Amino acid sequence: MSFPDRLALARVHDASGTVRLPGSKSISNRALLLAALAEGETRLSGVLDSDDTRVMTEALRRLGVTLEPGPAEGDWRVVGAPRGFPATEADLFLGNAGTAFRSLTAVLALRGGRYRLHGVARMHERPIGDLVDAVRLAGASVRYEANEGYPPLAIGERAAGAGRAVRVRGDVSSQFLSGLLLAMGASGGGRIEVEGDLISKPYVAMTMNLMARFGVAVARENWRAFTVPEGAAYRSPGRLAVEGDASSASYFLAAGLLGGGPLRVEGAGRTSIQGDVGFARVIEAFGGRVAWGEDWMEVTGRPPLVPIDLDLNEIPDAAMTAAVLALFATGTSRLRNIASWRVKETDRLAAMATELRKFGAAVEEGADFLAVTPPPGFVEGHAAVPGASVATYDDHRMAMCFALASFGPVPVEIREPGCVSKTFPRFFEAFGAVARPAAPVIAIDGPSASGKGTVAERVAAALGFAYLDSGALYRLVALAASRAGVPAGDGAGLAALAGALDASFGGGRIRLGDEDVTTALREESVGVAASRVAAIPAVREALLARQRAFRRLPGLVADGRDMGSIVFPDAPLKVFLTADVGIRAERRHKQLMDKGMCGKMADVVEELRQRDERDSARPVAPLKHYPDALFLDTTHLSIDQAVAQVLAWYRERVRG
Repeated sequence: MSFPDRLALARVHDASGTVRLPGSKSISNRALLLAALAEGETRLSGVLDSDDTRVMTEALRRLGVTLEPGPAEGDWRVVGAPRGFPATEADLFLGNAGTAFRSLTAVLALRGGRYRLHGVARMHERPIGDLVDAVRLAGASVRYEANEGYPPLAIGERAAGAGRAVRVRGDVSSQFLSGLLLAMGASGGGRIEVEGDLISKPYVAMTMNLMARFGVAVARENWRAFTVPEGAAYRSPGRLAVEGDASSASYFLAAGLLGGGPLRVEGAGRTSIQGDVGFARVIEAFGGRVAWGEDWMEVTGRPPLVPIDLDLNEIPDAAMTAAVLALFATGTSRLRNIASWRVKETDRLAAMATELRKFGAAVEEGADFLAVTPPPGFVEGHAAVPGASVATYDDHRMAMCFALASFGPVPVEIREPGCVSKTFPRFFEAFGAVARPAAPVIAIDGPSASGKGTVAERVAAALGFAYLDSGALYRLVALAASRAGVPAGDGAGLAALAGALDASFGGGRIRLGDEDVTTALREESVGVAASRVAAIPAVREALLARQRAFRRLPGLVADGRDMGSIVFPDAPLKVFLTADVGIRAERRHKQLMDKGMCGKMADVVEELRQRDERDSARPVAPLKHYPDALFLDTTHLSIDQAVAQVLAWYRERVRG
């Protein structure tokens, strides 16, 4: 697949549906290697097609192993070489595939032969000294070609009669231990003692599970020591199906949490051997709901999220997703025991801290933890920065987890998005299939008689957008209350009335039930009553969901007094439209005269002044010009000029 250098993500609001996960990279590479080491022929299905698995298949071919793709995507036929690889010398380029590099280092060092292992520049910065020290204890010959403790490596023949007991640190990478276990299963057995605390235990459990399927059972002593029986040898199970990738599932589970759901991922579930299915408990800690099946998980939820404080040592890859979810929480989230991030495809602790700050978050980066405090108002839709261009550091998981930031108010750009090819080449396609763009909103707020309704309606018509006259909803409540005899001071009664309001809009007409009330709503007494009703918090809460329901593609133009501040705080274009009170009074007076209604100009001016005061002074959603709204004074502008200005801003700010 081809990717642009930079990918601008559409802002999304909802996420639901079903995603079929690609095969697990961790299982795929382990299964390919085990099949290559086993007696007999193995038919694999569901193998991931990605940069990392291509690295492994190419390396095995260079070692003389027979691998043939099957008729279906992800199918492979592998003929094992249990008594040694046919190619006893080879130059193996392994890119930045840590699973392939570490496992092949151990296997080739303990089996013997002359091999050179190298990769991209970042791989040459990832430590491997602890694994090399361990295989040297077993008589392996390994030489560093450049820097001590780091690739590239030159492997020579193993010393005859070497011991089979080794020690390895467990607190740097579990791949060191997994590589040794895989190697001992192919070289007659042995014992491994772990120094320090073992991280990422589920990945070691996965290795042991797959080894058992190939006929080698490992004895474990409380994660401190592991014994592969003497004389161990792999035998093909005949067929093996690769699970869907649980690490990749985290992005879609998180999307279900942010986008409402239900969003189901298929390919990993209750029976999975992958530890990253444990990310489900992180979703629940954030306040989401998770349902399980044998091979699926399903999430529902909505921000704001509950801040978390969790030890994520066992799921370091999926933990990156939690760091981005922290942007949508109501306070500081703390991700602990993640020091292994430092030696991944990039220094993920430093990288995550840097990129999260681009969204306005306050981030504390420790030696083995990350504390993330979202910027004020982020979850409510207020952007602290105009946009965020996310660097990916050639790290697939940076690109995928920051795609989730597109649920927030900050425009997101992903640099070098092609890095997802390492494990999930079609990630953005899959993400786009379940995450739906939010319809753009033009929010136009302003005082009475400023012309905002006329401007908003004409802008909506010019763009083909839906139109919401929010003030009409409050006038409808006031009118319905008057007819039902609900007093102005009965907040609960008015809220109940608002919640059950049978209102409809269409053809420039407004209906209450079956009655056309367009004319009745324009009466000044109704407008005054609506201003009082709008100051009642319970009424505003009852009408909030109804107003937001007007948001639909291709877009919405909404006018009122709190459209940009409360109802649509994430609107990409906010306008505060006003005019001198004298001009507004003239406009209102002309409207009254056109309707055959008499009124003194002085009275109109005073009514507008009083209404402005009520709207500006009310404790809930007061009318005011917020900094993120463009100011448009129509005192000396015609309607056509005002409409043209709003359309110009839309083209500039939204369409680009």
